[in-house]
Amino acid sequence: QVQLVESGGGLVQAGGSLRLSCAASGRTFSSDVMGWFRRAPGEEREFVAAINCNADSTDYADFVKGRFTISRDNAKNTVYLQMSSLEPEDTAVYYCAAKPTCGIIRRANSYGSWGQGTQVAVSS
Repeated sequence: QVQLVESGGGLVQAGGSLRLSCAASGRTFSSDVMGWFRRAPGEEREFVAAINCNADSTDYADFVKGRFTISRDNAKNTVYLQMSSLEPEDTAVYYCAAKPTCGIIRRANSYGSWGQGTQVAVSS
């Protein structure tokens, strides 16, 4: 199992930007699909974005397309989520997750390792 630690959350005004980071350890990072999910208060966890093992493909939820960008640095065992044009509706705890085989899937139960989450709050 891989250990994941997120960072970079915080409070930002609507229209602002944040960059989340997720540092991985414990397994060959380049063999994992990395995903970001979020859970807003009172809501179910939802898929945000994912990037394939060698970064040859990405996938985004419709509600973040054009605003968020996922990237990874396999040399640093780190995945990033650059968030721009943030909206109050983006307020949530954001979780990093690792899927131990290549090939992007949105389904959360395909991801076997999860971080503790980082809070993002967007004020209007």
